[in-house]
Amino acid sequence: MPPQEIDKRQAAREVIDILHEIATLLNTNLNRTQLSFCVSLIENGVNPEALANVIRDLREQYPEPLEPELGDEEGGEA
Repeated sequence: MPPQEIDKRQAAREVIDILHEIATLLNTNLNRTQLSFCVSLIENGVNPEALANVIRDLREQYPEPLEPELGDEEGGEA
């Protein structure tokens, strides 16, 4: 991989890390992968406010289960 590509990937990773720190402080409950998808959507023209509304609506319609799923106890895998 060319050095420029490596630099771009590293810069993108650093941006997502910073955004994840901000998202954590704001209690968004978005992980790095979800944030990466959001950034990609916004970069491709999606309205950020509309995206936030969709995420909020989806969370209301599909709340996270209170009990861990099988194989997900204590954050480990079965």
